[in-house]
Amino acid sequence: MLGLIGIVVIFVMVFGGYIAAGGKMGIIMKSLPFELVIIGGAAVGAFLLSNDMPSVKRTIRDIGKVFKGPIWKPADFRDLLCLLYELIRLAKQNPVQLEGHIEAPESSDIFGRYPRIQADHEAMALICDTLRSASMNYDDPHQVEEVLEKRIEANFHHAMHSSHALQTMADGLPALGIVAAVLGVIKTMGSIDQPPEVLGKMIGGALVGTFLGVFLAYGLVGPFAARVKTVIEEDAHFYQLIREVLVANMHNHTASICIEVGRQNTPHTMRPGFSELEQALKGAKAA
Repeated sequence: MLGLIGIVVIFVMVFGGYIAAGGKMGIIMKSLPFELVIIGGAAVGAFLLSNDMPSVKRTIRDIGKVFKGPIWKPADFRDLLCLLYELIRLAKQNPVQLEGHIEAPESSDIFGRYPRIQADHEAMALICDTLRSASMNYDDPHQVEEVLEKRIEANFHHAMHSSHALQTMADGLPALGIVAAVLGVIKTMGSIDQPPEVLGKMIGGALVGTFLGVFLAYGLVGPFAARVKTVIEEDAHFYQLIREVLVANMHNHTASICIEVGRQNTPHTMRPGFSELEQALKGAKAA
């Protein structure tokens, strides 16, 4: 919703201010389709040229993050802590029973109580692979932390490609606007024998290209890239929370201490309160 409001504000303020200052939309509307084809078409072509098909599909899909926001909500962080609590407690009480859950998480009743987490392949892989390493007496917490850090960093770098691709497009749009404007000037020079009022309209139409390139770059595509980056960074905290809790477990802390370490390392906007989490953990114990 906030993204839609922002787009409306941009258009109302830019074009509303232009009209209020006495500007006429006729020249812009007449030139806009042709300038948009030149600038937008060149930008899309350059985008396709510089990316492979999976990256193109991911970027198109990630544009939705501008309006949807982060995947993981505060309730998901609370559920993640409860899930990790159950797994760590089971690992300390009955390691053999834990093995069945981490080897077949899709059929596990523990994971089944948290369907949103169970549906995320990377979260499941991080949890199961790390607990599996612990069950194999892979007992160097610092090495486990380093492995997890590199894995999360690699996934984050891959996820950020959408933001980088959009920002690259935003950086190129002003130059493509100049290209469109130059083409408009070339067209105008071919009609140099026309009266001044005709030439004025043609020059005004050419300048629409410069305007459109800058407007798209700094008014739409650039903010889209920034928002996608912010959302990806916020979602990355979810996987970092998994690392914090499981590394604390490798240090042989109790399940409650591991979960409190995770809670304290959760971003404050997503962090469950102590009492709220305690009630959720009681529910997990009962289950």
